Amino acid sequence: MVLILLEALLALALLVGIVWWTMFSGRRGGEPPAAPEDDKPENSGKNGP
Repeated sequence: MVLILLEALLALALLVGIVWWTMFSGRRGGEPPAAPEDDKPENSGKNGP
């Protein structure tokens, strides 16, 4: 019983570690700034065919 509890705690710690790693190990300066609206292509498919 103790072994199952230990394994469950290890799995939970591993899951929390993976989530922490993926959430907080991004780019150093954050996301790059978005392009201004004027620089975006006109035919981007937003207005349909």
